[in-house]
Amino acid sequence: QSASEDEIEEWQPESKAPKRQQKAQPSEKKPAVKRQAKPKEPKESKPKAPRKPVERKPRAPRAPKAPRAPKEPKPPKEPKPPKAPRATKGGKKQQRLSFIVPDGSCNDNMSRAGGGWSEGPSSSHQPYGVKKEEPEEDFTFDEPSLKRQKTSSAPQGRPTRLPTSGRGFGEDLNMNWDLIQLLSERTGVEQWVCLNISQLFREENTIPFIVRYRKEMINHMDADAVRDVQLVLEEIYALAKKTQTISQTLKKEGVLTAELEQALRNCRTADELDHVYAPYKKGSKLSKARRAKQLGLESAAHALLQSPHTLDLRAWVKPGTEGLSTVEEVSTGVEQILADMIYCVPHSICSPSPIIVSPKDIDKFHLYCDFTCNVQRIQHHQTLAINRGENLKILTVKVNIPDRVKSDFCRWCVNIRWRPKGYAREELMKILRDAVEDSYKRLLLPLLSRSYRSVLNSLAEKESIAMFVRNLRQRLLVCPVRGRVIMGVDPGFRHGCKLAVLSPTIKKLCNTVVIGNGTACRETEAFFADLISRRFFQPLDVSYCITSEAGASIYSVSPEAVKEMPDLDPNLRSAVSIGRRVQDPLAELVKIDPKHIGIGTYQHDVSQSSLKAALDGVVQECVSFVGVDINICSETLMRHVAGLNTGRAKSIAEWRETNGPFMNRDQLRLVKGLGPKSYQQCAGFIRINPQNHLTNHSDAAGGNSAQAAQEKPAAKGKGKSKASAAVPTLPNPLDQTCIHPESYAVARSFLSLVGGSVDQMGRPELRQCVEASVKCQGLEALAETLNTTPDTLQLIIDGLTQPPGFDIRQDFEKADFKRGIVSMSDLREGVVLTGRVENATLFGAFVDIGVGRNGLIHKKYITPDKLPADQRRRSLALGPGEKVEVRVLNVDPQRGRIGLDLIRVLR
Repeated sequence: QSASEDEIEEWQPESKAPKRQQKAQPSEKKPAVKRQAKPKEPKESKPKAPRKPVERKPRAPRAPKAPRAPKEPKPPKEPKPPKAPRATKGGKKQQRLSFIVPDGSCNDNMSRAGGGWSEGPSSSHQPYGVKKEEPEEDFTFDEPSLKRQKTSSAPQGRPTRLPTSGRGFGEDLNMNWDLIQLLSERTGVEQWVCLNISQLFREENTIPFIVRYRKEMINHMDADAVRDVQLVLEEIYALAKKTQTISQTLKKEGVLTAELEQALRNCRTADELDHVYAPYKKGSKLSKARRAKQLGLESAAHALLQSPHTLDLRAWVKPGTEGLSTVEEVSTGVEQILADMIYCVPHSICSPSPIIVSPKDIDKFHLYCDFTCNVQRIQHHQTLAINRGENLKILTVKVNIPDRVKSDFCRWCVNIRWRPKGYAREELMKILRDAVEDSYKRLLLPLLSRSYRSVLNSLAEKESIAMFVRNLRQRLLVCPVRGRVIMGVDPGFRHGCKLAVLSPTIKKLCNTVVIGNGTACRETEAFFADLISRRFFQPLDVSYCITSEAGASIYSVSPEAVKEMPDLDPNLRSAVSIGRRVQDPLAELVKIDPKHIGIGTYQHDVSQSSLKAALDGVVQECVSFVGVDINICSETLMRHVAGLNTGRAKSIAEWRETNGPFMNRDQLRLVKGLGPKSYQQCAGFIRINPQNHLTNHSDAAGGNSAQAAQEKPAAKGKGKSKASAAVPTLPNPLDQTCIHPESYAVARSFLSLVGGSVDQMGRPELRQCVEASVKCQGLEALAETLNTTPDTLQLIIDGLTQPPGFDIRQDFEKADFKRGIVSMSDLREGVVLTGRVENATLFGAFVDIGVGRNGLIHKKYITPDKLPADQRRRSLALGPGEKVEVRVLNVDPQRGRIGLDLIRVLR
């Protein structure tokens, strides 16, 4: 049996640790609860979500009944009343033991308080109380983070459309814990939501589809929260698969016992599994304990604990046999076996441990010169910086476990957990004490150090990835600049500035300049600002903005850019990319690897597979939620739509090129490689604008595209093409909206109910009819009438009332255009300015205030009272593109640093 990674925290005496064991391991409950409460507990453990409030209420009235327990001849009701008083007397939240063995076989031993470091012979008398930790040193690593389960219209914990097979979900994993319960504990999400999400992923649904079209099943969680659940679910499945592989390996080797198999199936984290499997790994050098066991000393070690009065070590001496030739060698062998037994039982320690760093290069890592920090206070960016310095051989890192942990551990082992049953002579007690110390120093201490580093690294990586995801989402969703002729400027000294004029129309005049923020940016900005101030461009009203050019050079030489602009020099392709980043940021930035966009912190130091999965997910989410016009979007943008990939996007582009523009969403079914599931996932995110039907991809025959779309697939067939007879070719106005085709029938019924028509979509008169009906009858009543859910009906209402060409990005930040500049020398302490967040990090946010150097708002100045209500969560408070009002705290011209204080977020 192994403790979970979530339990590398403090032990809560008597009440909480046994309670966790009962929940996580229902099969172990029987020997632990040997009384007649056994038939009751399985019944109460099934409805897990509603059970918590029900259990807590009766505890208060039961407490006074504890004194009557001996008089009452009711054994079934006795187990719970004794536990409640014990937890309140000796197990208050402010007092924690330093360690525990959360093992079902020793629950009775754990329920007795520990004693002092016994120096005399052992006896069967009741031990003394265990030393308690100081209240201020309580610490837990893995408190479940608060998930973002949003919106006031959330079903508030009411299960919605649970799968019929939900009760046995995860039984195929063949583990001793419940999949949904473990997933809920690891993520902090309700069990019914975890069950729904697991079922949706099993049915191969994508996150954008789930978040938009299955809101009621996930309690209105946002995409980040659903992605967190998905990652944990994948970890759990990987753990189960690894467990099965290890079990099969050990079975082939003939060392798999029933006890070992149960211990493997009880593991709830990869670290636990590695811990249990470590002694049996093939190729690992034989441990001291295994060598002693091969000499036959295991029974002597058990005798020391079970019947010490019968143990005579001299009887095990075999002269001439290495390891058994003297009493001292026998004693050493018994000690090593005991040390291994003590180590192999899972332990959980809550002792705060300082991390000490000794630098070899003060210039690069001067902040960590003789740096010491408690693990419960160390920041995520500090952990990542320390790891980087350690990998570069600049820093050495050590985890210091307080000495009191060793003394408390040794005291507890000798007097409680491994206390001999019966009288033990002094020489036997010395063997036991030496075994405990050896187990702690040689085995347990390195394990604890690795565990602390592992947990700190895992939390820091997750936070770094979450910050990158937040930054990327806000960068991708910057509002596009429509209807302007834009000049993209790639500034430079050696080769001068490269210019590219971009226009979606036939307009010739350009009044908007976009300057990349690379080399010579400040000089180029000053040049244009000077021309504007001298009215050089009159009568044009010219303005300019600065945009990030990160990744533009990489893109300019990529195969994608060569295919798109084969006749242009790479330098000019960079200028085109810079201009497009303002014209349509999403369409341009998806062509570049997110790691090269210039946001995030320590992204090169975290797990690259986890980072790539998270970034690919947020790109897919942004592209899908914005929607793409299938007739004019690029193949690159199309492949990021939920349900599509590179192959399917290529097939759609080829179909479009061969048959002309798509007339409706149903024609997607004719595309090779696009099956029913893919169509379901992508259809709601694809738009078909009637205005683009005849302006793009004209037929070679010059006839109407509808006729060509109908005739050409049939001519191309060869017996393998999809049948097009049942697919309509007429335009459908609903295809311009976010309404999913599966809800078209409901949308038409709703229009009939409110007295509107499809031709009125987006018009004020339809909006008035809809608002009047909703106000009169209520959304839930209308949904019930139409036999749908309120969430689906709200989505239909949004799609019908939004104006044609609606873009969700219009509510996000826009590019900041200006006509003049100020310099760093103009700044003074206390000056109030407005600026735009360029990058958010784990230690603060960098803000462009228009002086050529970004200022830093340290995270201590980003407090909840300065943020809008919807941004008051964790460290992800500010993101790229957000407009803020700041106050200058300090200016350091020599180092080029500006300290800022956040006043408020501007909207």
